[in-house]
Amino acid sequence: MDAMTPAQKAMDQLVKWPDLSPCPAACGTGRALRSTRDEIVHFHSDRDVDLHLTSRAIQRLHYDFAESSAIRMVPGSRWVTIHLDCDGDVDLLLSLVSVALKAHQSGAGPETAPMIGCNYHRVTVLQRDGAEDA
Repeated sequence: MDAMTPAQKAMDQLVKWPDLSPCPAACGTGRALRSTRDEIVHFHSDRDVDLHLTSRAIQRLHYDFAESSAIRMVPGSRWVTIHLDCDGDVDLLLSLVSVALKAHQSGAGPETAPMIGCNYHRVTVLQRDGAEDA
């Protein structure tokens, strides 16, 4: 039986990516992965992850995010919270980490929104119907 949590599964895959390296989360809670420029993902619990995107990436993906029951956003934040309930959510996170890396590496100009920390303690994640209990 697989006892790994969804966050552990994601972390195990992401630490192998050459553009990411582990570090303590700047918010002080959990583990993080960073690129050479920015912290990209914070693992706050066995199921809750904050992903650092750019304002442009969030604007581009806003409607897709609204359709996902796994994603929570905080207005004005460049971070999105992803609740990992299943392997599909892990796959979603991996895809979005790839988007985040490309967005941060492109250096598409200065961000206009003020930088606020990740969404930890600013998002309430509700259990989805049919989600497995850990």
